[in-house]
Amino acid sequence: MSVVDELIQANLAFARNFDQGALAMPPRRRVAVVTCMDARILPSRILGLEFGDAHVIRNAGGRAQEALRSLVISQQLLGTREVAVIHHTDCGMLTFTNQELRDRVKSRLGADARGIDFLPFRDVEESVRDDLTFLLASPLIPDDIPIRGFVYDVRTGKLSEVSPPAKARPKSQVTSGEIVTPLPA
Repeated sequence: MSVVDELIQANLAFARNFDQGALAMPPRRRVAVVTCMDARILPSRILGLEFGDAHVIRNAGGRAQEALRSLVISQQLLGTREVAVIHHTDCGMLTFTNQELRDRVKSRLGADARGIDFLPFRDVEESVRDDLTFLLASPLIPDDIPIRGFVYDVRTGKLSEVSPPAKARPKSQVTSGEIVTPLPA
């Protein structure tokens, strides 16, 4: 039996007792979480989320640039009003450069990946700040949306908040509580 076959069997057992089919489409807690696809992270467990609580957007590295499309849909069509960006220690994105991965793809697949930015990074906290800066500067994210960043420690299970960038939104400021608020007129 393949792993996918095992997953299908597990789903059949899950579906027998499933009772969450009447949940509304918009997330109850009006929050979107952007995090890494790393198998050591189960967002629902580390954040205490239940069915219907949040949108969880996952990709390699938990990169905001790749998640932007989903965040716009989450906010504009489904009403989320906060964003948490969560990267993590011991991330695979720390282990390569764009050129190294492009060379590997060329060597193994014969394909040209020069047009892809795989968004690797060298420092986890700095990658969170980079993603906060990107989201706070994006005209597609409303200025009144609080955006906070964290690093999840895969060894301890703890989240640590990352200081936000000082000047991400020209018309906004960051309060001591790390929530972005508009400047007075």
